[in-house]
Amino acid sequence: MSEGEAGLAAIFRRLIANTGPISLMHYMGESNARYYNGRDPLGDEGDFITAPEISQMFGELIGLWLADLWIRAGRAEPVHYVELGPGRGTLAVDAMRTARRYGLEPRVHFVESSTALKEVQLRALPGAFWHDSLTSVPQDGPVLIVGNEFLDALPVRQLVMTAQGWRERMIGLDGDRLVPVAGQQPMDAAVPEARREAAPGTIIETCPGAAAIVYEAAGRLVAQGGAALLIDYGHEAIRDGSTLQAVRAHSRVDPFAAPGEADLTAHVDFATLASIAQSRGAKWLGTVPQGQWLRSLGIETRAQSLAAYAPQHADAIRSATERLIGEGQMGLLFKVMGLASPDWPDGVGF
Repeated sequence: MSEGEAGLAAIFRRLIANTGPISLMHYMGESNARYYNGRDPLGDEGDFITAPEISQMFGELIGLWLADLWIRAGRAEPVHYVELGPGRGTLAVDAMRTARRYGLEPRVHFVESSTALKEVQLRALPGAFWHDSLTSVPQDGPVLIVGNEFLDALPVRQLVMTAQGWRERMIGLDGDRLVPVAGQQPMDAAVPEARREAAPGTIIETCPGAAAIVYEAAGRLVAQGGAALLIDYGHEAIRDGSTLQAVRAHSRVDPFAAPGEADLTAHVDFATLASIAQSRGAKWLGTVPQGQWLRSLGIETRAQSLAAYAPQHADAIRSATERLIGEGQMGLLFKVMGLASPDWPDGVGF
């Protein structure tokens, strides 16, 4: 057991022993804050690999999509590229390299809280500006917002149907083990009326953080112009059940076994987020599987060009392409949601 794991698990145990169970949202928020602030979790040596690290084609096609939309919208200046949780900066480097070919050279802004990752991003894009949230991003000119595997790591709130009615799902103790339990306070009023009638054991999962970010982003698009791409694993229709999971060293692990030492995530509810964006007046371009979206932007043609240019890497390029678009890989589970200012044109792929 590492020092970080022992420290956070011990803190949770003491807190629960003294004051009672804590909410799952509290548990996930504290765990991921500790996890992300102290490490670079990406790559073969880390815990997981994201699409930009799999192939340069992913970021290139995002840059192409943004440039195409910006050109058709009238090439407004100044323009801001804003990436939420930019990892190592790989996506931004690839996207900006491609966008520059078409005249799009935006100011680059990163919304990032991890000290460890900020240092990596600084080396990748030394001219970028850093922010703790979207609220401090400039308001002069359109924003091109990208979030890849960002929303899934935001803390979720879960409500569970019990024999006594709806309760918040909390984290309590079973001996020394951290385990999910039902809270004591009635939560029926927090459940949408259409979903209140449910079998015992039914779980409803929401993500207040994701809702707040999309609300802010949509407001920016309406006020300033621009577009947004939010890419993550998730579902296009509202559904019941817990999707909480933990990944460590590229394998699924118990989400409650090592707080602060594993990446805690949950599936993104794109249906709810689309409704929130539309409630602010933003245009919802659609939500489609990642594989379908990348194919429509020409990833297979791009892969053939790369393989012809570097035949010694042809097998690796084919493998990376399949990983990004294959239905049994990332192609179906991952979704791409597009948003835009009501005054901007529709984007390719939706």
